[in-house]
Amino acid sequence: MKYHRFIALGDSMTEGMSDEQINGRYRGWADRAADVMAQESPNFTYMNLAIRGKLLQQVIEDQIPLVKEHVTGKETLVSFHAGANDVIRPNYDPELAKPRYRKGVADLTATGATVMLFTVIDKVDGKGKVADMWHERFKDFNEHIRATAKEFGAILMESKDVKFLADRRLLNKDRLHLNPQGHWRLAQAVLEGLSYPYDPKWREPLGPAPRKSKLASTLENSIWIATFVIPWIWRRIRGVSSGDGRECKYPTPIPWNSR
Repeated sequence: MKYHRFIALGDSMTEGMSDEQINGRYRGWADRAADVMAQESPNFTYMNLAIRGKLLQQVIEDQIPLVKEHVTGKETLVSFHAGANDVIRPNYDPELAKPRYRKGVADLTATGATVMLFTVIDKVDGKGKVADMWHERFKDFNEHIRATAKEFGAILMESKDVKFLADRRLLNKDRLHLNPQGHWRLAQAVLEGLSYPYDPKWREPLGPAPRKSKLASTLENSIWIATFVIPWIWRRIRGVSSGDGRECKYPTPIPWNSR
């Protein structure tokens, strides 16, 4: 199917952090996919409601109601990528998150749109109790996403097919968000999954990573902790989100091929 409208929901991943910026906005995999989709469908329009830092319930409450106003049937594709920010929180409760996620997908499916879901990379570089805990949490949440996709007949973009996206060379210095090359690869994966034209080079492996000395690795980790981890912890303590006060990129359908 060729879609005439694409509505992207979620958090920083779908907003596009930390891709290249155009007119002060991060580009991101969704914008990149929309570029190709627009070439295939006359009068194609695009919305991106994603905002960095948003939790699952915020995406459901703030973004899904806007979707309902702009769905024109199955030819409207809605991507839903949310929940990762919940999973990494110390107070994460899967018994709350899972039914919320399912309800969100149920509401989106009820609009008549074609819904696209994502599992996430559940294991990245890192060792220790925190890394193990996150791996188990994300693994469990992914199983719920798979079951929900099957229940509602949603398109599923499977993280097991793009495990190389966990390679730090495709991540920003914060080790959380994709860099431009990572966003490009994810966009190509999505386009392939949707049967749109794509560049098969997205599957090419990066090759062996250069070896680093123990001193260089220690220094790199120290800079990462000081620059990203400590500010993240401080925001959690104060109850502040990186998305507070921010607006989404494209709150209404934009003729994307003539922007």
